[in-house]
Amino acid sequence: MANPFIIIVLPLILCCPLSSSSFDILSEGSSLSVETTDDILISADGTFSAGFHPIGQNAYSFAIWFNKPSCSYNCTLIWMANRDHPVNGRQSKLSLIKTGNLVLTDARHIIVWATNTYSLSPTRLKLYDSGNLVLHDFEGVKLWQSFDSPTDTLLPLQQFNKDSRLVSSRSQINYSSGFFNFYFDTDNVLCLLYDGPEVSSVYWPSPWLLRSEAGRSTYNDTRIAVLDTLGNFSSTDDFTFKSADYGSKIQRRLKLDSDGNIRLYSLSEGGEKWVVSWQAFPQPCLVHGSCGPNSICIFIPNYGRKCSCIPGHKMKKHTDWSLGCKPEFDLSCNESEAGFLKLRHSEFYGYDYGLFPNYTIEQCKNLCLQVCNCKGFQFIAIETIQPYTTYCYPKTQLWNGHREPSYTADFYLKLPKANLSAYKPVKDYKLECSPRVEQLDRTYSKSPERSPLKFVLWSASVIGGIEFFIIFLVWYFLIRTHQDSCPRGGYHLAAASFRKFVYAELEKATNGFRKEIGRGSGGIVYKGKLSDDRIAAIKRLIDANHGEAEFLAEVNTIGKLNHMNLIDLWGYCVEGKHKLLVYEYMEHGSLAENLSSKTLDWEKRFQIAVGTAKGLAYLHEECLEWILHCDIKPQNILIDSNYQPKVSDFGLSWLLNRGEVKHSKISRIRGTRGYMAPEWVFNMPITSKVDVYSYGIVLLELVTGRSPSMVVHGIDGEHVLQRTLTKWVRDQTSLTETWMEEIIDPTLEGKYDKAEMSILVKVALQCVQEDKDARPAMGEVVQMLLRLGDKQ
Repeated sequence: MANPFIIIVLPLILCCPLSSSSFDILSEGSSLSVETTDDILISADGTFSAGFHPIGQNAYSFAIWFNKPSCSYNCTLIWMANRDHPVNGRQSKLSLIKTGNLVLTDARHIIVWATNTYSLSPTRLKLYDSGNLVLHDFEGVKLWQSFDSPTDTLLPLQQFNKDSRLVSSRSQINYSSGFFNFYFDTDNVLCLLYDGPEVSSVYWPSPWLLRSEAGRSTYNDTRIAVLDTLGNFSSTDDFTFKSADYGSKIQRRLKLDSDGNIRLYSLSEGGEKWVVSWQAFPQPCLVHGSCGPNSICIFIPNYGRKCSCIPGHKMKKHTDWSLGCKPEFDLSCNESEAGFLKLRHSEFYGYDYGLFPNYTIEQCKNLCLQVCNCKGFQFIAIETIQPYTTYCYPKTQLWNGHREPSYTADFYLKLPKANLSAYKPVKDYKLECSPRVEQLDRTYSKSPERSPLKFVLWSASVIGGIEFFIIFLVWYFLIRTHQDSCPRGGYHLAAASFRKFVYAELEKATNGFRKEIGRGSGGIVYKGKLSDDRIAAIKRLIDANHGEAEFLAEVNTIGKLNHMNLIDLWGYCVEGKHKLLVYEYMEHGSLAENLSSKTLDWEKRFQIAVGTAKGLAYLHEECLEWILHCDIKPQNILIDSNYQPKVSDFGLSWLLNRGEVKHSKISRIRGTRGYMAPEWVFNMPITSKVDVYSYGIVLLELVTGRSPSMVVHGIDGEHVLQRTLTKWVRDQTSLTETWMEEIIDPTLEGKYDKAEMSILVKVALQCVQEDKDARPAMGEVVQMLLRLGDKQ
């Protein structure tokens, strides 16, 4: 009797054309795993691969890349599904589920990206020779394709339209979304835009030209651009260019680089390296925002672009020029205290206070001195125009600075007069800001003839594809029965350690939500017993609108965390208006409860200080994405049975893109009065230093046992003085030698370690500095506390 498996498989093999390789197709019900190196799709001609690609330490993106030049880690990526939300290197998967939806899940089975497609007929995902990843049904209808959602690269024959946008990466090694955009604007013209944390400006086509003067047409309503296979780019706004190697049938890619320049790359003969065959800016210093504020861009031939701080300024962060430089001086509005330093052949584009023609240099200086926020002025003298003409441009901000010897105008920088002679010339830093690229000379070579070796390789791949197809069918039939017996509808979102609960189950676990054990931001916490006898803390969000945002923040944030000093999330529930979170239960409650009940000796307090710092350092510096908690206070620090702290309540947390450094786009003030950093009040950019400030207040509470807003009685016991905890501790440490005895929590009865107390107070006062730049990072706090332990 014939084997039933052969009866099923043989007709499937015979009916399928040999040209369809299983290596370029993901079938419905299948998945690609981040842990399996061979789980990749390869286009039929071998040009492209699609799979999980490492973009950082234990951080992966599902991407498409060129197979040449040969690579293993640093491949030439052309598309990414989750560039701003990398997934873990374990248990992450890309799955094509039976409903026709393509889903990317993180290690905790949290969905980070999906096509949101649906089909009643079977579907499959295929990587084509063009580099396009297409999801379609068996009738050939396209449900989704990667060509419709480019990242920073455009391939030949990939249509670029009004809904398309290229966004640069943050840097050459940071693939998250950067500040430069390539798109069709509302005038139907292709533009390059710098869209930074503080300012934004279009820099191509030249903003000082009318569109017609730049050779662009606004009279079109199609907004379509395309790069053909021969190296010709054309757009409906009349912009067009040809590559230096136009006519050659080679691999090409148009990329918006991290330095803001858009370049066409061609793969050299032999596929060994990429060379630049066209670029928008031969002079890259004309790109806006590339060096940040208060800096000068200098182009050095055969090297590239370099950034330098202007005199009297220093670099904000030595690993990121987009932040620019900050002044090292304080300049008052007193006209007699300011002077000017001449910067030859230098220009700062934009942010003019006004245009003042026919002003002398002295008139321009006086004008800038009278305007308090004037940073300097551009002075241009045009001798070729008769009569002799001058222009004065006072500047309120110094952005887009660049210097080139051929530029005839000068810039006069406003500085304190007392130290004017001490300011040094423009300082060059060694941070290289743009990739060194090789400009390809224009040639017109013929495409190479096909090699007989290609036919041999193609035949081998077809045979291998048939073998892979048979193995796939065996695997499919073996697991089909097991899959059919599994729960459907997404009830179990992950393994038993993290799951989706139903509302009735949690209602039963809490006995109708009777035992309240605390109140967090936007919700009430109840004690419950789950069906597996685990004791849980179940948080029920109470604000329908505000609560949903917090609910999503907590699930998406905590689901990715794994640290001994962070609360463990077991699962969640969302059913209509019911939104709940299920945490591990902490026997000793919150730090606030323990401080008020006087149960903490000094050893436990110091242990809590160190553990909390470690948890926050992990959030800020070590996990897949950088997270601001935004509401650090004793009520949100829970204590386990061993008196180890666990940071909890991420309802106000803010998940940041990898590499993001300026954070001023928060919709509302977050946190609790008394623990909030000054940045919240004065609407300043929000960084991780807001958590550092709150942590410093918590340290002062641990030491003193007093609340942030405290009442201090006079010597006679009658006079009352309202002072903040921070000011009171700072005054005590500076006024008396016995400050330790004065500020220590009296419930400790003098039992504390003086060395540990000294370092805690020192660290706390550094953390609560008004200037956020003066506060240490949480990683530095941990090191300071651990160094003390090592010395002992």
